[in-house]
Amino acid sequence: MMKEVVDWVKSIIIAVVVALLISQFVRGTTVYNTSMYPNILPKDLVIIVKTITPERGDIVSFKSEINLTKRDIEGLSPFKRLFVSEKSKKNLIKRVIGLPGDKVDVQDGKVYINDELFVEDYIDVETFGDVHIDNIPDGKLFVMGDNRPVSLDSRDERVGLIDQGKIIGKAVFRIFPFNRIGTLH
Repeated sequence: MMKEVVDWVKSIIIAVVVALLISQFVRGTTVYNTSMYPNILPKDLVIIVKTITPERGDIVSFKSEINLTKRDIEGLSPFKRLFVSEKSKKNLIKRVIGLPGDKVDVQDGKVYINDELFVEDYIDVETFGDVHIDNIPDGKLFVMGDNRPVSLDSRDERVGLIDQGKIIGKAVFRIFPFNRIGTLH
């Protein structure tokens, strides 16, 4: 009987250690807004993989400096509401457009990186607003949502260029809803 208990305890300890190791590199998050439409929809559950160096085109989740609003909190699941307040900072999910050293221009509905038109086959809307950044500093990124008319992103001073250190990870896979399961592009 004692050997069986010891085996169970070992199995539980191993399972907990493996779960903790995995949680250091992978996590799930639910998207609550439409800024990444049509590629990610509200209520999609996506897998976030921690990454050190994001690349252009990656979809990243990051901690912003914007506080959650009462409306944001009301949109969360009852479980998630237990862990946030109006003093909590919003996690945003956007696509990396500009990297350190890049020149970024948004004009006439188009995006230019280093004076070349940036082809974005994952969006079907124009990019509004005029943005002119001569040189993205080291450690910073320029990000935008795919649904440009509604996205709060680097074009807005409340977000601006984001610190690479605030990146939670790269969104790589949708696991819910099941009829849309698959890799994110």
